[in-house]
Amino acid sequence: MSTPNLKVPTLFDVQGKIVLVTGGSSGIGKMVAAGFAQNGAKVYIASRKESQLKEAVAEIRRGATGSVDYIVGNVGSKAGCDAIINEFKKRESKLHVLINNSGATWGAPYDDFPEEKGWDNVFNVNVKATFYMTVGLTDLLSKDSNSYDPGRVINVSSVASVSPDAQTVLAAKGNGTWSYQPSKAAVNHLTTVLALKLGPKQITVNCVCPGVFPSKMTAFGLKTAGEETFTSVQPSGRYGTPQDAAGVFMFLSSPASAHVTGAHILLDGGARYVSPSISQSSKL
Repeated sequence: MSTPNLKVPTLFDVQGKIVLVTGGSSGIGKMVAAGFAQNGAKVYIASRKESQLKEAVAEIRRGATGSVDYIVGNVGSKAGCDAIINEFKKRESKLHVLINNSGATWGAPYDDFPEEKGWDNVFNVNVKATFYMTVGLTDLLSKDSNSYDPGRVINVSSVASVSPDAQTVLAAKGNGTWSYQPSKAAVNHLTTVLALKLGPKQITVNCVCPGVFPSKMTAFGLKTAGEETFTSVQPSGRYGTPQDAAGVFMFLSSPASAHVTGAHILLDGGARYVSPSISQSSKL
């Protein structure tokens, strides 16, 4: 048996792939979308605000060798997910990579945590949308897929999914993100459930669990606590960058990862080992 082509341009090729990124107009979603676009993929980003989508598309296009477009939509309900799916299907008959990146969180005191905004919306966006977007696009992901070139679903979880601390400096003093950690733990398990379900359809399902990256979700903590609060206790000495995010997501979408499914990849620079040092868990 001759040695196959193991060169980097072949193993990590995403050129020509059609990619849909929810929450792709900012933060990790935009970082990842830019990585795919710069490497020849056809990228769609989706989120609620058209003005922000237009800005993101213009920015991503400046370095792109592939195409970039957007879809306006809100994944906070099944109807909202269906609207994005239907619009995507008007434009494409195949999807290679679905990145369920849209996320929500809420901070409030332990004894005054709201039901609708605190629990319902967080689970709607983080968990239910991951399920409904995947279900609605399964047919396009499985079309023409095989075990060497499967469809890909990548769910964005969080290092918070493996941390029990809901009171950190990312929330205001005295507040906790009581629903966020459970919602992301649910994303991890849903990833495994979907990997088992969709394996026979030649679709891999994996999740990435990022630590701190600059985004709307982390902006409050980075501003109020200061970047030094995070970097001083970070084994890597820094927080995440676009290179860190794009590299992992493109690996999970390339030939190099065709045999990887059901994986939960922690992308936190080792922060999970020292995160209690930046917590405020005693400040109930």
